[in-house]
Amino acid sequence: MIPNLMIDGERLWGTLMDTAKFGATPKGGLKRLTLSAEDKQVRDWFVEQATAMGCTVTVDAVGNLFARREGRDPTLAPIALGSHLDTQPTGGKFDGILGVLGALEVLRTLHQAGYETNAPIEVVDWANEEGARFSPAMLASGVFAGIFTRETAWETKDRDGIAYKDALAGIGYLGEETPGAHPLTAYFELHIEQGPILEAEGETIGVLTGVQGMRWYDVTVTGQDAHTGATPMRLRKDALVGASLVIAGIEAIAAAHAPDAVASVGTVEVKPQSRNVVPGEVTFTVDLRHPDEAVIDQMEAEFRALLASVLEPRGLEWTESVFWNSPAVRFDPRLVDCVDRAADKAGYSKRRMVSGAGHDAVYLSKVVPTTMIFVPCAGGVSHNEFEDATPADCAAGAQVLLNAVLDFDATLARG
Repeated sequence: MIPNLMIDGERLWGTLMDTAKFGATPKGGLKRLTLSAEDKQVRDWFVEQATAMGCTVTVDAVGNLFARREGRDPTLAPIALGSHLDTQPTGGKFDGILGVLGALEVLRTLHQAGYETNAPIEVVDWANEEGARFSPAMLASGVFAGIFTRETAWETKDRDGIAYKDALAGIGYLGEETPGAHPLTAYFELHIEQGPILEAEGETIGVLTGVQGMRWYDVTVTGQDAHTGATPMRLRKDALVGASLVIAGIEAIAAAHAPDAVASVGTVEVKPQSRNVVPGEVTFTVDLRHPDEAVIDQMEAEFRALLASVLEPRGLEWTESVFWNSPAVRFDPRLVDCVDRAADKAGYSKRRMVSGAGHDAVYLSKVVPTTMIFVPCAGGVSHNEFEDATPADCAAGAQVLLNAVLDFDATLARG
């Protein structure tokens, strides 16, 4: 029978607030960049807390941290739960951090109750999830999943020219274990939503079925620089006007595939940037997202048709290329059902949903059964010093995490 264990919400909240001193900013947020002195502080704290419960802590060659609590069956691979402890330069106290500390609270609850799971339980801190210091984001979980090589990560440099491997060694977390040579039987990740849906709908738990697909594009529109006063409107090749019409059309493409499609243009650069010159060149970025790859394919086709239909009649040329493509992810249905039952057992309202943002779970899902749990954050604000969540919602997420892990662990005993 699965025990009715209860996490300590006050203890979890205290842990969230205590660790917020590592990299605290004047506005109440965090600046804890990957492999910085502040990251070392919180890693050292994490290791101390885990070993105090008798956990074994290991580190792999890209800095991923694993705190293992043994189970009764040594032949079973561990059930992993976690997220990341690094932040944006002006980040908050919950993004990623709740996932690691909520998982640590699960271990504390099991330890305090003396409950022995069938499989080992491991709490993971994935290195460099944010990508704020070393690009790309989710670098170390990507190496673990075989998306990137260890050497690619090691050779990546920050803006100051410091290599990732040197930074790892500098804080004492260059481990010997080969990334990915660490078997797992499942992975659960608790996270704040980073969006407004749960709060707006009054739901406590998001049961994640997947992560939407994301495609980023770079576009350059080329016309002709010309004197504003001396060039008649009918003879202009205004790159900015053409780009503006394309940008408006991109919004229309997303609207046509509502409610799940989203699209945006995040950066625009206009040349030559002179008050009295017709712009001759515009570069901009495009971000298309949807939970269904087939729909993203259609959106992409419509986007490319839009470029031709708008720019060709105006005598404008263009180039377009895919900068990044992250296919839609569908989480493991067994684990999704575990989270669903876990929320019911705890008595929390819930909804099934997909994540609009990328997480370490995206890469983990390629090599191990994976799912996620969301809790609301105030106003949907994240990557911001004013990011906030309530103690009750954080506790609810950790309780659902505990329930889901125990539910899945019970299935392992049944074979």
